[in-house]
Amino acid sequence: MKSSSLVVLAAGMGSRYGGLKQLDRVGPSGEAIADYSIFDAKRAGFDKVVFVIRKSLEQDFIDVFAKKWEKEIDIQFAFQELDTCVPDGVDPSMRQKPWGTAHAVLAAKDAVSDPFAVINADDFYGPTAFTLMKDYLDNTVSESRYGLLGYVLENTLSEHGGVSRGVCRTNDGKLVAIHERKNVRKEGDVAAADPYPGEPDTFDLRSPVSMNYWGYPAEVFEPLHAAFQQFALEHKNSPKEEMLLPGIVQTRMDAGEVAVDVITCEEHWIGVTYKEDKPIVEAALRKLVAEGRYPESVFPA
Repeated sequence: MKSSSLVVLAAGMGSRYGGLKQLDRVGPSGEAIADYSIFDAKRAGFDKVVFVIRKSLEQDFIDVFAKKWEKEIDIQFAFQELDTCVPDGVDPSMRQKPWGTAHAVLAAKDAVSDPFAVINADDFYGPTAFTLMKDYLDNTVSESRYGLLGYVLENTLSEHGGVSRGVCRTNDGKLVAIHERKNVRKEGDVAAADPYPGEPDTFDLRSPVSMNYWGYPAEVFEPLHAAFQQFALEHKNSPKEEMLLPGIVQTRMDAGEVAVDVITCEEHWIGVTYKEDKPIVEAALRKLVAEGRYPESVFPA
């Protein structure tokens, strides 16, 4: 088994949640969602977890995660700040928040030297997600070949209304494009969404969707750094523009520089966006414990 890291994006502000959802306890023994990701990553064979956070939150993350897990798996921190990797000629003080998910991954470049996966701190992905991605990182990922975990759309929908989803268009298992669709909901035997130019308004419930779980080689940091330098200069007077992972990957695919394998995952994704989501997540985790998929506590003894 080869060395690999898990990069956890956790620098978000939590404005819609009303607090730091990355640190909120949702498991039956006081676990945060990311504790389950660490547990699953460790048993899948990952060697290191790198949290991308704001420097001001370092002690909170040490208390919540590092102190509990540091004897079981290497826990490190990388910092996404307004001035991280910003080129000369750009004034980062114009911004109120960092530059997006691609910028967050770039912030981890000094902590990662092996193939790595990228996830969100506030998304629950399920154990199979980590074994699938670990196998991909060990055997398939390369400088010109990335991986994206594709969840089955039906397994990510809400019973409480429409959601936004990155619906993947694929060709023979390879990603062609990701289209962010709004108000995605189940209507009979299909999924429906608000109109999107050039795309159908209904699609198969088993369509693959991106939940921001990517697999990369360490070599991705060089082109990512170059792309961010250009992006920052082009948008130096647009303080709300963000460089997002799907966009930068799409650019490299369109240029013929990389291909992206969509890895089908049958797990049920669980996410937290609003405070009202918390009891739903808590109930889902209790159910997984009752089914024997997780112990009552995932913390090291």
